[in-house]
Amino acid sequence: MGFTNQDLRKAGLKVTLPRIKILELLETADKRHMSAEEVYKSLIDQGEEVGLATVYRVLTQFEQAGIVERHNFENNISVFEIMQDGHHDHLVCDVCGKVVEFHNDIIEEQQKKVAEEHGFILSGHSLVLYGVCDSQECRDSIS
Repeated sequence: MGFTNQDLRKAGLKVTLPRIKILELLETADKRHMSAEEVYKSLIDQGEEVGLATVYRVLTQFEQAGIVERHNFENNISVFEIMQDGHHDHLVCDVCGKVVEFHNDIIEEQQKKVAEEHGFILSGHSLVLYGVCDSQECRDSIS
């Protein structure tokens, strides 16, 4: 997708170096779901001088502007991901915290049906499935 400086301005945000650096990091990182602390650590590792409070503030501004989406998985740590075209849901490993995105048309249809059966008009939804990933290390830890 790729957000630009113009997108920041349209969202009412000044184009600042910390905002650009955080946006670039979220768009290019191997890990799609990052906590504020992970964003901060990655920026420090890259030699960027940015405070943790600034990272939190920018991520909150990005969330309010619809640039990122915040998820609160079971570990009570907020993680952020760049907004994408199209909806997806998540699988989260209880052991290592790995997050896998997926989309399933049947599940999507069933959720709409359940909402209709209960007289709800959906404005959105979030489905998170928890379990143990396919890593042998994670599997061994539960036996």
